[in-house]
Amino acid sequence: MSSSDDLVADSIALDPNINDDTSDGESVRTSSTQSLSESIREYREIHGRTFSQKVEYWAPNDERQQDAQDFNHFWITEHLGNELYLAPIGDNPQRILDLGTGTGIWAIEMADKFPSAEVIGVDISPIQPGWVPTNCRFQIDDFEQEWTWPQDHFDFVHARNLEGCFTDLSKILKEIYDHTKPGGWFQIIEFDGQARAQAVELGEDHIFNRWWRWICEGLEKMGKSHSNVVSGRFKQGLLDVGYTELVERKWKIPIGTWPAKPELKRLGFCNREYVDMALEGFMLFILKDALGFTSAEVELIILEMRAALRDNSLAPFYNMNAIYARKPMEEEKKKD
Repeated sequence: MSSSDDLVADSIALDPNINDDTSDGESVRTSSTQSLSESIREYREIHGRTFSQKVEYWAPNDERQQDAQDFNHFWITEHLGNELYLAPIGDNPQRILDLGTGTGIWAIEMADKFPSAEVIGVDISPIQPGWVPTNCRFQIDDFEQEWTWPQDHFDFVHARNLEGCFTDLSKILKEIYDHTKPGGWFQIIEFDGQARAQAVELGEDHIFNRWWRWICEGLEKMGKSHSNVVSGRFKQGLLDVGYTELVERKWKIPIGTWPAKPELKRLGFCNREYVDMALEGFMLFILKDALGFTSAEVELIILEMRAALRDNSLAPFYNMNAIYARKPMEEEKKKD
């Protein structure tokens, strides 16, 4: 599947013959090639799911969530024309950093693509595979703490799916900028997080809108920012710290098989499977621990949300944004 202008259209043509989605999907795993030193795996179990022990983070790190992360990587990469990035980083980047690497699947594939590059993936959970390419390594750390790499170090800094992870957005953007090499690039891909309906106007009490209000309220109680990309805060923050040549791209991503075009129907199927796999992980900690919902209430909310996401008569979707920008060379700064 390749990315095209059709995927950013205001309205997606609906398949008139489609029913609600009931089929199941499969997740994707990637193999790797050299040993990673064993890390101490300290997890806490909450409501039957495992979470990072070290950092207050709302998403689980167990196998179910890892499968969802890998499947998410699969369909995003396919959506981007089987490309791992959009930024024009050239043919020979030497140092690449992946923030919030998760299972490490993106970092591993970048290491395979650029065998002469050093690729580092950073995450708070040691859930990466034990065998990785020789030029790829993982660092278990909280990227919101002070960075210890040399300044002007990375040719490319990559981030994806980090909404709700930042307590101080301006601080992390300054760290990213300071550690990007002059002439190097930063890229982030994010979803706006709010499910919407193309076919009907939803009331404030619809589960999509209630769910989004709960997520925002829960993240705020945890001291985490949200909606940074869709609100424009991320874009403005990159410009404020000094990035130039900023490009922003937006797509309407269908949830389900309601689109008429085959490539969008496949995209919607893959995306709906990802959301279905990850939904409980998205909601469990925020609803129960941050907002105080009971287990029974959370279960009913998840059931209602799943049913709505599979309702093709709504034509559900959310928006996905990509932003990439370049750090100017020293001589360019002097001209300004």
